[in-house]
Amino acid sequence: MQMNKNKEKLVQQHPYRSPLRKGIGDRPIRFKCSLQNTIIDVLRSKGWVEVKEDELDFDFFWADRGWMKEYFDQCFMEDYVRINHFRNHYELTRKNLIVKNLKRYRKIIDREMGKLEASRCDFFPTTFELPSEYHMFVDEFKRNPGSVWIMKPVARSQGKGIFLFRKLKEITDWKKSDYYRPREERADDKEPPETYIVSKYIERPYLIGGRKYDLRVYVLVCSYVPLKAWLYRCGFARFSNTRFSLDSIDDSYVHLTNVAVQKTAPDYDAEKGCKWSMQQIRQYFTARHGIEQVEEMFRRMNDIFIKSLQSVQKTMINDKHCFELYGYDILVDDVLKPWLIEVNASPSLTASSPEDYALKFGLLEDVLHIIDMENKLTGKEKRVGGFDLMWDDGPVMAEEGGVDCISPPSYSTNTFLGCNNDRKRQLRQLFKQLNNQRKT
Repeated sequence: MQMNKNKEKLVQQHPYRSPLRKGIGDRPIRFKCSLQNTIIDVLRSKGWVEVKEDELDFDFFWADRGWMKEYFDQCFMEDYVRINHFRNHYELTRKNLIVKNLKRYRKIIDREMGKLEASRCDFFPTTFELPSEYHMFVDEFKRNPGSVWIMKPVARSQGKGIFLFRKLKEITDWKKSDYYRPREERADDKEPPETYIVSKYIERPYLIGGRKYDLRVYVLVCSYVPLKAWLYRCGFARFSNTRFSLDSIDDSYVHLTNVAVQKTAPDYDAEKGCKWSMQQIRQYFTARHGIEQVEEMFRRMNDIFIKSLQSVQKTMINDKHCFELYGYDILVDDVLKPWLIEVNASPSLTASSPEDYALKFGLLEDVLHIIDMENKLTGKEKRVGGFDLMWDDGPVMAEEGGVDCISPPSYSTNTFLGCNNDRKRQLRQLFKQLNNQRKT
């Protein structure tokens, strides 16, 4: 009941909006949506017209990845149509491809700008693809005796198929043999194993209350050529339900922070959940370590977002119809170094609590404000709601003053992750200013 009341309140109350909405030309905007969660509530709250699933006459489509693969290339779209995925988004979001792209990009930076600049790309663990890089992995494994490694299927989500190991005999199924020969030339009819990545496990994560967690951060990309990316001020930490220990590497409740995994724990409290807001995280770190160290940690996160996007910039098929909301998963270790765990092309938009619903509703509303189907913005904005423009064919510099943050960033980039998200007030001011400009 409480969740439904929150939904009604968020859907109905929009004091910063004008009551009348003009569509494209003289008609309302038509939208489609493949998902039945928070995004459909946000789209319906806009006063747009919802079209049926089998209709192709739409202006805006929040599509699933399956539709992109099957239908995108077959559709003719007017210039104003917008869809929420890039054609080959998987270059950034598929676990084996992002590692390949980051490794290649690091080599380019090393060659063109030197080792110091290339070291800023050292934010992902040592990783190999199996079975294709099995022998390379074995060499690295032998150089690190006793280390813990983590196996992840490249094309699954929500923690499915992940496991930790210390001994090679535990992954003999991925030992490269003759899987890639024609079937008639193989020694047996055994099918090749599912493609996995294997990464060196971060054995000393920064713990809070003895528990492991990771950070979910939202980045909106409107274009790859030129690169234009926005960073959302809010996000959250997802905690494991069980105290961390390397003595129990088989216990997924200890090592995997995915909500889909944690909510199946016997002692999981659905009302309490396992999340902190990004603002709570920033306040906690600042209280424990001081402003300077925390600023450096958040600066390093900025590097992760920008350099990961740059690593696929020349590979990604840029399309004026496309945008993408990415969910970055970041792990902080015990020396406050952030590590990139993965990037999600379809971050969960299903709410796990009233607070989670409010966060995701505001996030998605602000995505739609930036996509600007109604042509309200000038295109020169550096902040829209909870989003701050962090890259616009180059770093975006922050304006002095007006930052509500327990430790206002002293660095110059226009990013305020974990700072106060007064999005409704900012939107009221923004649209009032835009209306006044139109009148004059």
